[in-house]
Amino acid sequence: MRTEEPVVERGNEGEAEVRERNAKEEEKEEVNDLEKGEVGFEEKVIHSNNHGENQNDHEEFQLSRFNRLNPTNPLRIMVNSATRVAAPPPAQSQRSQPRSTPTPRQHQPVTLNSRRYTNRISLFLFLVHMLLAVALVCFLVFKGVQGLLQSSNSSIKRKEKRVLHYFLPQVEAASVMSISLAFIWQKALRKWPTFMVHFILWCSFLMSLSAGILLLCFQKPPTDGVGVCFIAFAIGNGLYACWVNHRIKFCCKVLSLSLQPASKFPDLNQPTYYMLLVGFLWMSLWILAVIGALNFYFPPLIIIALGLSLAWTIEVMRNVVNVTVSRAIALYYLRGMQSSTPFCLLRAVTRNLGSACLGSLFVPTIEALRIVARGLNLLEGEDEFMFCCAHCCLRVMESIFRNGNGWAYVQIAAYGKGFVTASQDTWALFEKEKMEAIVDSDITSSICFLTGVCSGSICVIVVAAWTSKVNQRFTATLSLLTFFIGYFLTRIAMALPHACVSCYYVCYAENPDNRLFDKTIKDRLDLLNSGRDVAVPTPRVRRGRP
Repeated sequence: MRTEEPVVERGNEGEAEVRERNAKEEEKEEVNDLEKGEVGFEEKVIHSNNHGENQNDHEEFQLSRFNRLNPTNPLRIMVNSATRVAAPPPAQSQRSQPRSTPTPRQHQPVTLNSRRYTNRISLFLFLVHMLLAVALVCFLVFKGVQGLLQSSNSSIKRKEKRVLHYFLPQVEAASVMSISLAFIWQKALRKWPTFMVHFILWCSFLMSLSAGILLLCFQKPPTDGVGVCFIAFAIGNGLYACWVNHRIKFCCKVLSLSLQPASKFPDLNQPTYYMLLVGFLWMSLWILAVIGALNFYFPPLIIIALGLSLAWTIEVMRNVVNVTVSRAIALYYLRGMQSSTPFCLLRAVTRNLGSACLGSLFVPTIEALRIVARGLNLLEGEDEFMFCCAHCCLRVMESIFRNGNGWAYVQIAAYGKGFVTASQDTWALFEKEKMEAIVDSDITSSICFLTGVCSGSICVIVVAAWTSKVNQRFTATLSLLTFFIGYFLTRIAMALPHACVSCYYVCYAENPDNRLFDKTIKDRLDLLNSGRDVAVPTPRVRRGRP
């Protein structure tokens, strides 16, 4: 132990001389240890603490001599280990803590490129439904051709020829006219959003009223019934246009802002073209299947089944466009990415198709229930029965809106979530930012709905006038059929502006500090919170009985 001998030999030196020499040696050692990685930092801290507590000088002297030892010396290593275990300094513990105990993540990372298929049960049911529908349509088309060419029953053959002669031209003309109107509406709304919002509100009122009056002029019971329905809807449409008048300004501003990113994607309308083409071809086969159903058992039930299948299929096409546009716009807001529209369409028709199928079944029902709940909410008064019905609907709607809403398509497209999970997460974001009143009072979905009604009413006016000149017996049937054709095809085209507005609200709720958003929503929230503006009460909010 030659290293210990100098420590013993110098133990009798004077106290002042020892301290002075120790201070100089510690300064040299501190410089050397800092260059080597602060080997003797613990001993220095212990030495200063012991000096502050008036311990004996012999112990201080020994510690200072230990600092002069080579860092690889066994005695130096043993002393360093003992001092580190006994009293680790705060600075060293902070430096070593991230290496030894990493901080656990509280949230799972959210991926924008999920590879899993969403809502597989809904996807399976839709695919099975499509297989059955294609098989039934092909079979009925075959039966129709067989009835026209080989049927021995002259009455069936005559009926099919009459239906083919008076149904098919009007339906095809209504389909072409609906597609043309759909592109006109979409282009005009993207170019003049403020003007078109006002125009659609009142044009749908005038067109539906005109269609109802025209059908009443034929003075036939079927056309009178359909005409009364159109007139009743027109009255409700006019009242709604007056009721939402104070919300139009904010809606137009949001619509204008939300459509701005769409100009950065030149091919963003391609999914709309594809879906409208597929819808046109499917409707052409569908009308031939309706003709063939006349040569089969239970024609009314088969035609009703074909109608429900057509409604679900067209609604899925609309939501495929919705999901495609939502992914492109949402990635632009969230990550600043300009994604490929064909790739977004591919994901929409594969991995996210199940959510689109499930949403296509429930979102229209939810919207219808929402309208009923709003009506009961307005009619609620002293009547006990109406009071109970209104509050029952309010409780149901509160649960429905949390578990299924049209805003979910943004997170379905961006993160690959299921329909219910996306609905819950989206509504939680709105509640976090206190945006429920704003999104509930948004009228974009109503504008898109009324655009479809306007196209359908125009088709009714044209087809009803045409059919009344060739065969008035089919006027009522063709009026209803062409109205739904015009409505559904127009809604496919209007999915693009609807998706842009949905992305604007949802992406703002997720990151309000995003530089791509201005203060439009923030200022609106401030107005609502300060009481200078009032949002329309929603059916989800429980109000006390007066």
